[in-house]
Amino acid sequence: MRNLSSALNWIFIAIFVAASGMLYNLLFGEPGRLYIGAIFALFCGIPILAFERGMFFPSLFHRIHRLPTPIFIASALVIDFGLISIGFAAAGSLLKSLGVLTGTWAQVTILPMDVFLYALAMSAVVVFVVRVRELLGRDVFFSLLTSRYRNPVPEERVFLFIDLVGSTAFAEKYGDLRAQQYLGSLFGAYAEHVWQHRGAIDDYIGDAAIITWPLERGIKNGRCIRCVFDILADIEKNSEFWLQTYGQVPRVRAALHGGFIITAEIGVDHHKITYFGDTVNTTARLETLCKTLERPVLISADLANRLMLPDDIVAEDLGEHAVRGRGQALGVVALARAEPKASRLSESNLRRLDAGHRHGSFT
Repeated sequence: MRNLSSALNWIFIAIFVAASGMLYNLLFGEPGRLYIGAIFALFCGIPILAFERGMFFPSLFHRIHRLPTPIFIASALVIDFGLISIGFAAAGSLLKSLGVLTGTWAQVTILPMDVFLYALAMSAVVVFVVRVRELLGRDVFFSLLTSRYRNPVPEERVFLFIDLVGSTAFAEKYGDLRAQQYLGSLFGAYAEHVWQHRGAIDDYIGDAAIITWPLERGIKNGRCIRCVFDILADIEKNSEFWLQTYGQVPRVRAALHGGFIITAEIGVDHHKITYFGDTVNTTARLETLCKTLERPVLISADLANRLMLPDDIVAEDLGEHAVRGRGQALGVVALARAEPKASRLSESNLRRLDAGHRHGSFT
């Protein structure tokens, strides 16, 4: 899924870059041969964008981004000029070799300054849009772009709160900078699985991440549950990396709940898509129950009743619990990956789980 989405992104970027080259040819070149502008644009623009994405020369990319701002800007201009010049020369050489261009080799391979400035401006537009999309997230970016939530919208959503255990102790032991790097690596590990299961990371609050899905998308094939356990499996699979890099393997607590909320775009100078309603607060309170009930993954019975468990996940009904800020008790279900040889559940719970699989219900 991630590879397909990335490929589609590059196709749209290539179309935009080619169109910008055709526009240049229309305004300043030969309107009858717009394809020439498209070819030059692709050869000049794509290398810059690939470099900005860290797809080649990644060490150089990271090195210049650590430089002070004035030096970074100067270095970036030099690199961009070099990449555009090489791309222009390659495109000119190809077109002249094919007999499409009839000018001298110098005319078709030496980059004119106006072409450089135009290519730099178009590349900057694409890089800016891509960076904003990454900053806001896919769903939020398109929602802001289309003004979907300019007026508040009632809808149903699934929320996943996932919290790192022991982050304060880690910061006290290794310092705040190391703790930030630790969290950054952990949040990066979340992202791949959230993307794979078509969720969106809504926010980071301290050492916790808030992930959300539209309800139907989140419960389809148990996506929201699969996302949690894929994250846990990924951490376990890469335990050696975590031990060698940070001296410990992360432990997380996760809570899932869903229901009606109001989604709205708020802010003046800084706009944000935000969610209002008891569902969000209940998910946060449910996550705090993980520690009290000594279970790493909890889901509300309300949400559990609306989905089918993945085959390798077992459920344990923990009954109803009072939740701060909520007028009525909340049914709570613990989730765990099934043990290969023997289940942790009692015989009665196994019968209950089997009924839940058949009817999609835990109550």
